[in-house]
This record gives sequence, structure tokens and C-alpha cells, in this order.
Amino acid sequence: MLFKAINSSIVVLFTALTAGCTRTPDTTVGAIHATGAASSASQPAVIVKIGHVGAISGAGANLGKDNENGARLAIEDLNAAGVVIGGRKITFELMAEDDAGDPKQGTAVAQKLVDLGVSGVIGHLNSGTSIPAARIYHEAGIPQISPSATNPKLTRQGFKTTFRLVADDTQLGGALGRYAVTSLHGKTFAVIDDRTAYGQGVAEEFTKAAVAAGGKVIDRHFTNDKATDFNAILTTIKGKKPDVLFFGGMYAQAGPMIKQMRSLRLKAKFVGGDGICSDSLVHFAGSAAGDDQVFCAEAGGVEGEDQISLDAFKARFKSRFNSEVQTYSPYVYDSLRIMAAAMVKAQSSDPAHYLPVLAATTNYQGVTGKISFDEKGDVKNGVLTLKTVRAGKLIPLAVIR
Repeated sequence: MLFKAINSSIVVLFTALTAGCTRTPDTTVGAIHATGAASSASQPAVIVKIGHVGAISGAGANLGKDNENGARLAIEDLNAAGVVIGGRKITFELMAEDDAGDPKQGTAVAQKLVDLGVSGVIGHLNSGTSIPAARIYHEAGIPQISPSATNPKLTRQGFKTTFRLVADDTQLGGALGRYAVTSLHGKTFAVIDDRTAYGQGVAEEFTKAAVAAGGKVIDRHFTNDKATDFNAILTTIKGKKPDVLFFGGMYAQAGPMIKQMRSLRLKAKFVGGDGICSDSLVHFAGSAAGDDQVFCAEAGGVEGEDQISLDAFKARFKSRFNSEVQTYSPYVYDSLRIMAAAMVKAQSSDPAHYLPVLAATTNYQGVTGKISFDEKGDVKNGVLTLKTVRAGKLIPLAVIR
């Protein structure tokens, strides 16, 4: 996303490698190696702290909390399984941080985790925070897996420590642009973005794909991610009579924007990226969303037998947290478990030792399907789920690659 957007993280305290952190004798070590390790039964468990960063406050806070809960469930499952690395039993511990979707706060949080001696991070939720934070993790040699940031730049900075578990905006915006022309039969388009890294990126990719498919962009506007009144922009757009209005931004703004569109009797279909693809969109838009008038694409999706695993995860998630999965918590869950699996395979929690194993991840079976990384750190064969609002609910239309 996003996001992008996304608000929705493994920390090991090192003695010799980390400034400003201390070692707790017998329970916390830096690198966990197989060579010379005592049996797990004769030594205390090693504490491995896993960091998760998302926007827990601000407009996308529900997505950030959803992501954080995905990390909590993964931690609980790993501890229940009794993971052993290098002959030592591991106790995973979550360090959850809030970047509020703000790039400055995002880099501050990233540096905080580095100063603690992090050996891995799950996050950030949003593209705008993930991209600058990636440099900090890279300089410290710390792996970072984002479960939701979709701006292509994230994995194109040349950092070997950066990974992404979902399709990027080139795929997402491109698929939406083509869909808007070929399936929604849009000929003319108005485009608005919120000027965030996510919003601007997905809007640009949508525009390129729509034009390439034969559409014409007849109006282009910008807002910011704090705005709530879009009447001036929408009034101008209404005069152009576009078939489709695309918004690059988040659901908390898309909802009011849809309401204001309908109040102005602007009849264009409304399309957005994964930043709006949340059940919360329906809450904010209310009845103004209508039926088959609002469309979005979510980075990710499963089909066939993989749906069984994802449905089981969703049931467990709801039982544990008394809330439905929003969007990316399953990808957070898989991200954290992939990182832990790389540590086990490498027999070390030292980033220098397990990073090459992480990068070589191939056909890892997660709750979101089989996962492999390409040379840039992007997930291979990323999928998208097209959705629409119908009868007051966000429902899937198709899973596409």
C-alpha cells in the first residue's frame, strides 16, 4: 500500500555488535549458532525480540492494529511450537512500534530498533514510511519485510535487506487501469491523489495503464492525506463529466469523498487501490457507496486449496482478537514466520548469517500461499484481488496475476 498507507519488525539484543544495549546473562545472546551450542534442555531459553512497525495511530490506525495483531498471532504460534536454533530453545518477544504513517516518525522508530540491536523488522505498513526506513535498516544490515507497502521504489533502492510480500503498485495500479477501461468501459478519467508516496505512486500507475488501454485522463487533482473537504475539487471534476474517478489514497478519505460525490450528483464510478480496499470504507462511505459503483484492488489474494488455509487463519484471528481480518494481517503473519524459518535453517539469528537464507526463500507454504522472493526482494508471482461494494459489503470479484 500502501500504502502506503501500510499505520498494520525481529529484534535480538547483541552484546558486542550493538551500541547502547546490554546483555541479560543466560537468557539473551547475540548470534545463535549450531556450532558448540549446548542442548536446549540444559540451558535457559534465548529471547529473540521481533519488531513490528505500523500506523497504530492516525487515519489508518485500524489497518496498523490489524497488522500488529497478525504479528502477535505469529509470535504466539512460534512460541507454542518450541522453536530451537543452534541447540537453544527460543522465546520470541514482540516489540510493536507506531510510526503513525509519518515518514519522520517512521525513521525515528527504525533508528530506535537499530539501536536496540534488531536482527529483523516486519513493516512498515505504509510506503511513505517503509521507503526511508529501509535505508536505515540497510545501513545496519538488518532484514526488513514489508507485508503491505506497495510503492515500487521500496525494493528498487538496491538494498539487499529489503523484502516485500505483496504485489507492487506497478501491478496493482496497472491492473486497475486496464480493468477500468476493459470491464467498466470507462473512456474518460479524473484522477486525484493524496501526494503520499503510496497515493501518488498508485495513481501514476493507474493513469499509465488506463491511457495505454485506450482511456483518456481529462482532469488531474491533488489533495493531502489530512483533507476532509473535497467539494471544490469534485465540483470542478463534475463539470468534465468523467466516466471514472480514481483516487490514490486511503479509505478514511475515500469514504467522505464518495459521500460528497453523490451529494454533488457526480455519477462517475469510483476506483481506488488497496488503500481504500477495507471494510472500513463502507463504514465511512455509508449508503453513498451504492452497488457496483465503487471498485478497488487489494495486493494479495488466494485461490483453490490456499483459501482453506486462509479461512482457518481468519477464524483463529477472530477468536483471538475478537475482530475480523482487515487486509494484511495474514501477510504479516507469513512475513514473521518466513523470517523465523530462515533463522532456523541458518541456525543463527545473526542477520549476516540468516539474510542469505531469507533471500533464497523458495516455495515457503504460508497461509497466503506459496512464497518465493526474486532478486530485488519482491514476492514472485504477486497476485491481486479485485473487489466491489455491494449490499453494504466489500466483496471479491476476481483474483488476478
